[in-house]
Amino acid sequence: MSENMEKKRTAIYETRLTEFRAKLEQEPGLGFAKELLATFPKSEIYLVGGAVRDAASGTGKQKDFDFVVRNVPAEELEKFLSERGEVVLVGRNFGVYKFMPADIKLEEAIDVALPRTEHSLGAGGGYRDFKVQSDPAMAVEEDLARRDFTVNAMALDLKNGKLVDPFHGLEDLEAKVLRAVGNPEERFGEDYSRMLRALRFAAQFGFEIEGKTFIAIQDMMKHINDERVRAGKKERVVPYETVAKELLKAFWRDPVRALDLYERSGALYELMPELFSLRGCPQPPNFHSEGDVWTHTRMALANFYSERFKKQFGEERPSAEVVMAVLFHDLGKPLTLKTPERDGTDRIRFDGHDVAGAEAAEEICRRLKLDSLPENSALRVEPKKVGQMISKHMLLLQGNIENMKPSTIEKYFFNPNFPGEGLLQLTFADALATIPEVGEPDLENFYAMQKRIEELRTLVKEKNRLPKPVLNGDEIMKKFKIKPGKKVGELITVLREAQLSGQVGTEDESIKDRKKKGFEVLDQYLADHK
Repeated sequence: MSENMEKKRTAIYETRLTEFRAKLEQEPGLGFAKELLATFPKSEIYLVGGAVRDAASGTGKQKDFDFVVRNVPAEELEKFLSERGEVVLVGRNFGVYKFMPADIKLEEAIDVALPRTEHSLGAGGGYRDFKVQSDPAMAVEEDLARRDFTVNAMALDLKNGKLVDPFHGLEDLEAKVLRAVGNPEERFGEDYSRMLRALRFAAQFGFEIEGKTFIAIQDMMKHINDERVRAGKKERVVPYETVAKELLKAFWRDPVRALDLYERSGALYELMPELFSLRGCPQPPNFHSEGDVWTHTRMALANFYSERFKKQFGEERPSAEVVMAVLFHDLGKPLTLKTPERDGTDRIRFDGHDVAGAEAAEEICRRLKLDSLPENSALRVEPKKVGQMISKHMLLLQGNIENMKPSTIEKYFFNPNFPGEGLLQLTFADALATIPEVGEPDLENFYAMQKRIEELRTLVKEKNRLPKPVLNGDEIMKKFKIKPGKKVGELITVLREAQLSGQVGTEDESIKDRKKKGFEVLDQYLADHK
């Protein structure tokens, strides 16, 4: 890079950080930093970690703030924070505090800590397997040396506005390179979950993982499932809750890149080995000229970012639940594979692969605790919903869409207990990745189903709520003088089909008129089925 280019690049970063520092002064809840500098004239306070990285790169809105405070004794720092809000002592003995300012509601507590170093205890790979030592007088550069990657080992000095970057994180940020701080084996040996974090950063930000760092990940990924005995009980060194968070962030952000990284690093083999059965699993070439099931699955994941998918479903990224459903949607194919050579079938077949795949997918989701993320998070994955989508992903190929009962469409696309929109996204991505030997992917059934869904929506005023049944069982029994039993259920079903077909009117008509039409429909049905 030329000297002029280097100067321009440096100027861009300096401008971004200057603007970011100005924004920080206006950020609710961060006024304590200015007060701390005024209260303790010799103090220094640094913003560290991801907020600095994202501010320098100009990406995203910073929500999580981590601060390091120098030249303030732990007792005085704790007293200062406690006078200005709520303090949770996550590490009182080594000067780490979760701080929630008074009268200001923040999404996350602010991390405030003294400079500290971490020394491995030799137990191996767990966040509790090292000794933490804090020192208010410790240089901030020593604190940064314990961090995972160079792009996260930068600090913004809020006292004078300067950037502290002892490991050339800005250079790696510019080059989009993810490099471990110091010796990669030591960094990952301190905390095995850092390996998954590396894969997540690479998928999330488009980083290339530096060679030595990636080799260390490949060599040490075999430890991601390590266990140890603590207090007489066996436990995972890296909890599945941590695995779930890192895995879902990676796959939600860029599923194809995440899949490739997980495969190359060995994480796929350690965490989701079932997926390797997709490699080499053949498909009938007249329907799937794209190749084996692995290739098909990878193409289906890539379709989330195609213009056709965005045009159909909008720019918003599909939920992690849908992403994982597409990743696992054909897991049942290797389990149900039948070939002419081995089984005497007329062609390659996967009878029942949707149900078998749903069971396998739910098992993986439960094992990895993908439902351990917060309930309101787009990253949370419910095993049951993934299974529901996969078990019905062949629905559009089962019979003529035009002849499908309205109640069937209601069951899958207007039911709050069934992920209908996710099923549509899955089937669309799947269809786009199903390449026939001749012609284009066949989306005729998808569009036919979409038309049927829209027709049902015309019956109601609210988008995803179909009308309540116009008559209940008691009314039917009273009118036709029949006793409780199968006949009542049969008539309820007949009436529901008629209602969803528009034969008893819409919600714009009075309930009295709709009930009258409902009785007429049942009168006619009973007359025809004497």
